[in-house]
Amino acid sequence: MFRVFRHYIPKSLLLLGVIEAILLGASLVGALYLRYWMIEIEAPHLSRQIPEICFFIIINLVVMLALGLYQRGTCLELKVVTGRLLVSFALSFVLMSVVFYAYPTIQIWRSVFLIAVQFSFVAILIVRAIYSGYSDHTRFKRRVLVLGAGSRAKSMLSLQSNDISEGYLCVAFLRMNKDENAIADAYDFQDIVSLVDYARELGIDEIVIATEERRGKLPVKDLLTCRLSGVSVLDYSTFVERETGQVDLGSLNPSWLIFSDGFIGGNIDHALKRSFDVIVSVIIVTFSAPILAITAVVMLVIDPGPIFYRQQRIGLHGKPFNIIKFRSMSVDAERGGPQWAGQNDPRITPVGRIIRATRIDEIPQVLNVLKGDMSFVGPRPERGVFVDALTEEIPYYSERHQVKPGITGWAQLNYPYGASAEDARKKLQYDLYYVKNYSIFLDLLIIIQTVRVVLWPHGVR
Repeated sequence: MFRVFRHYIPKSLLLLGVIEAILLGASLVGALYLRYWMIEIEAPHLSRQIPEICFFIIINLVVMLALGLYQRGTCLELKVVTGRLLVSFALSFVLMSVVFYAYPTIQIWRSVFLIAVQFSFVAILIVRAIYSGYSDHTRFKRRVLVLGAGSRAKSMLSLQSNDISEGYLCVAFLRMNKDENAIADAYDFQDIVSLVDYARELGIDEIVIATEERRGKLPVKDLLTCRLSGVSVLDYSTFVERETGQVDLGSLNPSWLIFSDGFIGGNIDHALKRSFDVIVSVIIVTFSAPILAITAVVMLVIDPGPIFYRQQRIGLHGKPFNIIKFRSMSVDAERGGPQWAGQNDPRITPVGRIIRATRIDEIPQVLNVLKGDMSFVGPRPERGVFVDALTEEIPYYSERHQVKPGITGWAQLNYPYGASAEDARKKLQYDLYYVKNYSIFLDLLIIIQTVRVVLWPHGVR
């Protein structure tokens, strides 16, 4: 995988994006020349069309990213790809119409756009069919040698077939001590004469240290020889972080948190993030004002009572603040005390179900962002009573409060709505990845991909 601003991006998806950018550009150029030929007008020099070509490529790629077309799970399902491509080009048409209205000097004739869309759709669909058929082939997977045959090594087998992972193949497991029995066909490390020769013989790309007990039992000299010979060596925690976009709590220890890269932040980073939050919030308030007004009127007519809902949540460094949302539950929803929201929760009002499904109930939180209590992107803020319980039950839970809570976040993109301690534990693994690898680049990716969560609201409650 490539690492861009501390965030891991699968090489195959990055290559797919580059190929499709070229296809989009070529489709527009082909459409321009075809249209000029059809009306028997001499085509202008290509250099004059560079702004149009760039806009066409960028807008289409951003919309495709927003709709989840660069997720491995989506890329492998051709039926899903076809449907989302159609939606993508429709949204791109709307966005480009706005851009061309704002900048009248940049234009694409509608006929040219329609031709380019047809060319692009066919070309990208062919590329996606090839990707779907061959990306999971063992020839294109990284060959991994696992040091260890215990529970961590076994979990790598399940991750091996995970759609989140870019793709790797566990070629062999080496049992480091007699207590490791989770992998029945593992070889004993003592039977290996030379680790580097064994790795070369198997064509190993990287070695993952997945043994539970490492102190005094690692073949440091052999691993150093492998590393100097060009074979990558990773510990299990770093491998899982890279492959899944989450920090594995089961293998987490203080030394890894201390010595691994990440958790970088300073005055410049905070200033950039704050500026980013304010700009995005102002844009959202401006464009969503009609929706907010209509929602407020509908709530007053159909569901009399307070329009807004204020509730104390825990923010940066454990400091409490009052979050603002549109009220989606009945006024006496917590008459029996604080509780998690459940599937088909009877406390949710008819209007509340609609605004929850469309995420409209979250929009008033931009006021919290403008005030400085929240960021636009970050871990979702929880109530104090739940935070106290989860901190006692889940290790490292309090570390999610090292950054401001957010309206959307990495966990919200990758895991459905959480309504239990186990859900909170799984979401924490994504939150810790965000805290560790935060950057403006990652924030921008999360905001763009939040569109997918709004259009396909899996897990909304």
